[in-house]
Amino acid sequence: MINNFYLESTKKQFLYYKLLGEKAMEQLQPEQLYVSVNEDTNSIATIIKHLSGNMLSRWTDFLTSDGEKEWRNRDDEFENTIKTKEELLKVWNDGWDCFLNAINSLTPDQLTDIIYIRNEGHTIVEAINRQLAHYPYHIGQIVFYAKMLKKEEWTSLSIAKNNSKNYNANKFSKDKSIKNFTDDEVQKLK
Repeated sequence: MINNFYLESTKKQFLYYKLLGEKAMEQLQPEQLYVSVNEDTNSIATIIKHLSGNMLSRWTDFLTSDGEKEWRNRDDEFENTIKTKEELLKVWNDGWDCFLNAINSLTPDQLTDIIYIRNEGHTIVEAINRQLAHYPYHIGQIVFYAKMLKKEEWTSLSIAKNNSKNYNANKFSKDKSIKNFTDDEVQKLK
């Protein structure tokens, strides 16, 4: 039973972070996706290319082949070769589609199965948790970067500054319920 809850919870969390990244990108002009403040900083476009490369490598045939595919060129993920927002969004969606299809294909009884990433065995739970740390880390970079680029024109994706009291009052005005925190948050972002 806990495996069902775990799978449903992680699916909702990943979809929430995907939506956060998309809502951050929607606020930017296409050229802002390619801004890099220095040589050691990745642009949003580069972060997206890396996320997609990771997702495609980790989750293509993940039950039967190592998550670090021979065809992956990780170093190239950090070279800015994507030229348009349309191409960038295709790369973003290709990665997410691969990942979400893999997660959606899982059954609860598979969560303790062993898969490999760089020749190191992980339970599927561990592999999912690894990505639940990795992908939101980079989504946070995207959101932070977008917020910096938009400055005062930024539309908050979470509780707006100086609005915590109102947010909490709304939450506590409702009956207690059991649900995933992303249920309400995703609705606010749509």
